[in-house]
Amino acid sequence: MITIDAHSHLWLRQDTSWDGKPIRSLKNGRSIFLGEEVQMMPPFIIDSQNSAEVFLSNMDYAQVGAAVVVQEFIDGLQNDYLETVQRQYPERFFCCGMADYRQPDFLAQAEELILQRGFRGMAIPGHRLLGKPLTGDEMMQMFRLMEQRDVVLSITLEDGDRQVDELSEVISECPRLKIAIGHLGMANPPQTPCWENPSWRRQIALAQNPNVMIEMGGITWLYNAEFYPFPSAIRAIREVGDIAGYDKLMWGSDYPRTITAITYRMSYDFILKSSQLSDADKRLILGENAQRFYGFTNLPDLPYIKNMSE
Repeated sequence: MITIDAHSHLWLRQDTSWDGKPIRSLKNGRSIFLGEEVQMMPPFIIDSQNSAEVFLSNMDYAQVGAAVVVQEFIDGLQNDYLETVQRQYPERFFCCGMADYRQPDFLAQAEELILQRGFRGMAIPGHRLLGKPLTGDEMMQMFRLMEQRDVVLSITLEDGDRQVDELSEVISECPRLKIAIGHLGMANPPQTPCWENPSWRRQIALAQNPNVMIEMGGITWLYNAEFYPFPSAIRAIREVGDIAGYDKLMWGSDYPRTITAITYRMSYDFILKSSQLSDADKRLILGENAQRFYGFTNLPDLPYIKNMSE
């Protein structure tokens, strides 16, 4: 089975702030996050470097052939490191660039990332744009450039449907722009089921458009209170399948933050072992859709390596 992670993160150091509060790498996998010390990564990553090489070791062990690397403001701009990663491991990683969309001149940054530095995707943490519209002049110019250059848009929208109309306008203006909507539309935790939320369903319905996909990065975080095997997450996945089709859904781990609670393999194993999804749908979700959408080729053959304790 082809397995591709459609939502992950890499950095050598976090050194930024959000809402006036610091985010800084410490040691032993910990970070200062919005003024609080948290376990950002597993404690055995003692230098707190979330490197491509450590991720590749996890990927090889879990038999994950390739990964899409996105960006988030809370990690700081990681374009320099991700450009290096893309150059070193072109068949294992699809790295997204990110401009500082909060700045008035971000279009020049985006043009450099696409035209000069060769990023094949651009990430937008739409839920952190602080009210800046997706349909502003600079945004639309960037989207048209991305459509022309076949650059993928990886975007996370705000909870609910506040940005749905804006993204619908982008889709209408740039119908060939490939879009991956993140975090399963920010599905609600099990206490407030997303499938009962009309605004969540509107966000998922955007994937009924030909070039729009849904990826589930962080789904094990969204349902962490329920924990493995995440039955409500499976229910949410089935709802997306009913609304948009299983050919529009991609697994994503949100590595490395999610593997402080579970192993990397567990972040997809609950899908693989579910009796509520067909084998054909599992193949689509876990890799075939992402391979088609992102254009991965020459994936490695990763045999299963037995654990010593088995």
